[in-house]
Amino acid sequence: MFTLILFILILSFLVFVHEFGHYITAKKSGMKVYEFAIGFPPRALGAYKDPKTGKWVWVVGKGKSNLKETIVGEEQEDEFPTTLYSINWLPLGGFVRIKGENGEKSKDKNSFGHQKAWKKVIVLSAGVIMNYLTAAILLGAGFMVGLPADISVSEDPHAIMVGESSVIIQQVQPNTPAKEAGLTLGDTIQAINGQEMNNVGQVIETIQNNGTEELSLTILRGEKEEVFHITPAIQKDGEPARIGALLADAGVVRYPWYLAMYKGFVAATLGVINIAASFFFLIKGLIMGQGLAFDVAGPVGIASIIGQSARLGFSHLINVTAMISLSLAVINILPIPALDGGRILFILIEKITKKKVPLKYEQLAHTIGFGLLMLLIIVVTVRDVFGLF
Repeated sequence: MFTLILFILILSFLVFVHEFGHYITAKKSGMKVYEFAIGFPPRALGAYKDPKTGKWVWVVGKGKSNLKETIVGEEQEDEFPTTLYSINWLPLGGFVRIKGENGEKSKDKNSFGHQKAWKKVIVLSAGVIMNYLTAAILLGAGFMVGLPADISVSEDPHAIMVGESSVIIQQVQPNTPAKEAGLTLGDTIQAINGQEMNNVGQVIETIQNNGTEELSLTILRGEKEEVFHITPAIQKDGEPARIGALLADAGVVRYPWYLAMYKGFVAATLGVINIAASFFFLIKGLIMGQGLAFDVAGPVGIASIIGQSARLGFSHLINVTAMISLSLAVINILPIPALDGGRILFILIEKITKKKVPLKYEQLAHTIGFGLLMLLIIVVTVRDVFGLF
């Protein structure tokens, strides 16, 4: 239950900052915003401020909001006198409904369709920018007190190592001895067959020298020490035996307060690059028929990771929250219909060709894109659920 609540809180926070980026830039650009929503319709409840009385008015129930019109971007009626702030029943994201967001009512100065292309792009990309800024600020604040990081950063003369480094499991690959044994993200390898392990190189050497004989790994998980028995396997002929875990020499690193925020932005930028590269290889592998290049987590998998990180400590939770925020930024900027990047793509096509894509075709593309994304989420979620057992 704790993991579920924490997952909902973190996801809601990241969706909020993303949609707030769209909302505030649309308002500052003179556009009318019909609705600022967390989740997708049907609507659960909402509130708006009556411009005549100055009082907040509560709205309960569906109203005129529906999922289809939200997905494809059909023009909505001006249902309330001012912006409605709502919470919806499907907790899969959020949206900001802007007047004329598909080019309708382009003669009205307060509509999205009336604005110049660069203003539209700013509004559409603002959510991605907010997710990046959120991650950078989280990492910067974390670096003030100390964040888990690869000890290679200790080469930075300004970095301050807090305590000793250790060998941390960063990822457990599917269908491997490590996965079958129950090793997981954040586990610390303290010893193998009773011999203390001080760095990744020593762990790898010990495993390879042992071959395919059973190993006894002493693991620190949170504050609890456990022993796991693992038999390394040879995945390809000619390669040494492996357990199937990605390891890192990690420690807690902090920076002086006047450098911490700058380092947070550097870390966030590197994170975006790494995540974008990972998506490139993921998509390339799927197109080339090579399967998944690495394990992909859906909502259940992400919730599990958040729960594990919370048990490891607040600094680990900050790291994971920042990485999720950066992942949302990268995913949303991809030129896929129904995402921010897909909507930007249509604006750029219109700008280059000097012709607007017919609305029915754009709406069809967004509908198909959203459907495929939901199908992907369902498939990954089902796999995550089976993975729990």
